[in-house]
Amino acid sequence: MLFILLGLLLVFLFFGLGFALHVLWIVAAIFFLAWIAGFAFSRGSSRRWYGW
Repeated sequence: MLFILLGLLLVFLFFGLGFALHVLWIVAAIFFLAWIAGFAFSRGSSRRWYGW
């Protein structure tokens, strides 16, 4: 019974990690596209689109 519970725990752990990594890839892609769009639509001679 203990081995079945440990196996089930590992399955849930790997499922959670896989879901979290998938969501992080999507978030990273969105930030990358926003970064590229900021350079594409920047104004002036300076290519910096952020204020700092």
